Amino acid sequence: MPTHKPATIAVRTGIESDTQHHAVVPPIYLSTNYSFPNFGEVPEYDYTRSGNPNRGLLESALSQLENGAGAVITNCGTAALNLLASTFLKPGDTIIAPCDCYGGTFRLFNSRSQKGDFNVLFIDQCDDSAMQEALREKPKLILLETPSNPLVRVVDIEKICLQAKKTGALVAVDNTFLSPIFQNPITLGADFVIHSTTKYLNGHSDVLGGVVIAKTAEHAEELAWWGNCIGSTGTPFDSYLTLRGLRTLGARMRAHEENSQRIIHFLSSHELVKTIYHPSLPNHPGHDIAQKQQSGFGCMLSFEFAGSYEQLKRFVNALSLFSLAESLGGVESLICHPATMTHRAMGEEALKAAGVSHQLLRLSVGLEDATDLIADLEQAFESSKEIQ
Repeated sequence: MPTHKPATIAVRTGIESDTQHHAVVPPIYLSTNYSFPNFGEVPEYDYTRSGNPNRGLLESALSQLENGAGAVITNCGTAALNLLASTFLKPGDTIIAPCDCYGGTFRLFNSRSQKGDFNVLFIDQCDDSAMQEALREKPKLILLETPSNPLVRVVDIEKICLQAKKTGALVAVDNTFLSPIFQNPITLGADFVIHSTTKYLNGHSDVLGGVVIAKTAEHAEELAWWGNCIGSTGTPFDSYLTLRGLRTLGARMRAHEENSQRIIHFLSSHELVKTIYHPSLPNHPGHDIAQKQQSGFGCMLSFEFAGSYEQLKRFVNALSLFSLAESLGGVESLICHPATMTHRAMGEEALKAAGVSHQLLRLSVGLEDATDLIADLEQAFESSKEIQ
């Protein structure tokens, strides 16, 4: 178990580890290969696809932050999901995934299941009866995404992990929305934690990456073997930049959440906002669970626009401090229309099953001054009212 708090681990990992020149910040090792000390003597690093000092430091930091036994850095978040599936699933095996998961996750598992790589059940994991029915299928793996993307639904990690153990299933939790600052799934019983490190862990929208963190050393070794085998591992420079971003994670998450709370307060009384999705709200179905398993409510929120679709488009186009873009977790504020952006690959039937409407907008609240962000939202709402 880590001996320091998460913010300390994030800042100090790798500091003063350079033994050659005693640099405070670890240098970048861009070499693709490493020499063998002697014939037949395999060094710690031989080829960068297998391992690299920069990647190793980032894997160590994230493993410690999530209380894991080991981690594998991948070249993107989708690659992390794919590595997990490739390592532990075979034809005939079943994975249970949330019906309201990230659109890229749906596309990956749905497409691979259609190829016959494994079976997938997309269900409402907040529905106890649906979970019990799915568990009767004896799944090999259960993927949780809590809070979910984009409806910010919360499921009880500890409860599902206990159910999974009775059927012999492994549990993986996508912790991208909260980061290890606000939630630690392994301590709640999960076998794996997944992050798109592209998001909050890096925090600056300039590096693609992912990670799978394992609870046991055995599983970590299997993931590392397959990561090298299928070539899904991350690069040295991307690992260096992600570790650089990780050092400010604690401070950034606190500031993101503070800004989010101010924006939620503003939206809650606006006539063009129908429903706000955020677990900090007492009327959110997952509020009590979030209080139990999270140390913060998080910074991502969605809301249903109460005006017409044309007014919604005017509102989005009128914003100047919320960029219309996919992804999330950067220092800059973003707005996303999931149905036509991050989740467009799902199709109308799957969107309906997930509860993702064409009136839904998702906000990734950045680190700009909250007063400026609220003023920008207000003027955009006013602009949308010009359309009757």
